[in-house]
Amino acid sequence: MPRYALLILPAFNRVYGESSVRLTRAELAVFSARALDGEVLGSEETRIGGVPYVTFETARPLSEPDIHLLSNLSSVYAVFGLEGDLLRPLGMHSRDRLSSDLITIQKYAGKTNEHFTKLLLNVTALAGDKGLGDGLQVFDPMCGRGTTLNQALMYGYDAYGMDVDGKDFEAYTGFIKTWLRNKRLKHTAETVPVRRERALVGRRLNVTFGLSKEAVKAGDVQHLAVVNADTLKSREFFKPRSFDVLATDAPYGVQHGSKGGAGLSRSPLELLARAVPGWAELLRPGGAMGIAWNTYGGKSEELARILTDAGLQVMDYPDFEHWVDQAIVRDIIVARKPA
Repeated sequence: MPRYALLILPAFNRVYGESSVRLTRAELAVFSARALDGEVLGSEETRIGGVPYVTFETARPLSEPDIHLLSNLSSVYAVFGLEGDLLRPLGMHSRDRLSSDLITIQKYAGKTNEHFTKLLLNVTALAGDKGLGDGLQVFDPMCGRGTTLNQALMYGYDAYGMDVDGKDFEAYTGFIKTWLRNKRLKHTAETVPVRRERALVGRRLNVTFGLSKEAVKAGDVQHLAVVNADTLKSREFFKPRSFDVLATDAPYGVQHGSKGGAGLSRSPLELLARAVPGWAELLRPGGAMGIAWNTYGGKSEELARILTDAGLQVMDYPDFEHWVDQAIVRDIIVARKPA
């Protein structure tokens, strides 16, 4: 049977790097079940030349589209065919269409690891009918300083976000405007107040950009919008059935808690119980919702019940649980909206 090897991309975060092989194997299982033509029969960690690889077998040789899909695995640096003891490089072709510093340049306390953000977006999109296809509309209802939004933009998708923290909104607004100017991408960007019955209810950043003047003239543009307001009011800012993918990293209840009830709460479940029904209305039929959360703040069974009660179907996905620090063990749950 055909055998392949994935070279793991070194992680700047040492702790995440220690989990990257196991998480890659779990992510590969999702790709196999949801997207690949050639089924992955099994995977394992293998050290080749002292370097960790994920090796696996398939029922039949991987097609070129399969290899292109695997190029988007969150922690993969290169894909090889295994021929005895030799590695044969296979042509990588990721979705990325913007420079990687869009993801890596921001540095601040509490930033989610970029590899994990990509993993969350990948496995969530693959649960939906469109998979990792073209033209997705991605929404992060607790976007912070925009790591998930930036990953969606990297893939060529339109990105929409919402966050109640005014400082995070201003920081991301300043960053993305500066980044677009420095890259000399043709764009428009404006921040406007949002009013309801003359009362100020939030602020909204609207960005449209293309890779060149010619692309903009041809209508090949991407859209980014971020609202500075409470996520519990997301239905007031976005129309039902607007998004193909909703992916978010819930508050961990360590640095800033969550604002789902009276005062701050260590558990995000109170916030999610109130927010998820509204978020589900924003998903298109056949779309998918992925939530990362700190398992110290609630069990997966509790979160699954919240998603099910909102009319979503929880996916039977591999275990993505991994240790972050002494106060955080992070996991992912994904659910799809019936078509």
